[in-house]
Amino acid sequence: MGEDIKVIVFKLGDEEYGIEVDKVQTIERMVPITRVPKTFTFVKGVINLRGVVIPIIDLRGRFSLPLIENTESTRIIIVAVNDMEVGFIVDSANDVIDLNTDKIENPPEVVGGIKAKYLQGVAKINEERLLIMLNLSEVLNKNEIIQLESIEE
Repeated sequence: MGEDIKVIVFKLGDEEYGIEVDKVQTIERMVPITRVPKTFTFVKGVINLRGVVIPIIDLRGRFSLPLIENTESTRIIIVAVNDMEVGFIVDSANDVIDLNTDKIENPPEVVGGIKAKYLQGVAKINEERLLIMLNLSEVLNKNEIIQLESIEE
């Protein structure tokens, strides 16, 4: 018997993704981002959020999806990963759902062009709706975390 967890649902294109609420610090509207030289192309830069410098990653770029212009619904989801805060730019974030962990199945090898290592699993919400659960520790692998930590300093 699985446990119930709360999940923030966000969109990249037509796909819905989920991050467990307990890993999310806050969801912010887009703000100006200060570019940092010599970083991965998907690292858009840093923001100053209430006195804390936070590296910002464009998840579209991270997953090799086509980049789009920011819209009124574009959001930055601030997550805590390995004792550091990182912001993810997403197309929209507009739902919190309860999800039983029994509904999360192992990910197929590729989902919408995204490698399985970035995925914790795929949750079947109902007959028409699937939710791709992110594996945050892989979305930010160790080498990238080291580089992002150096940005914060």
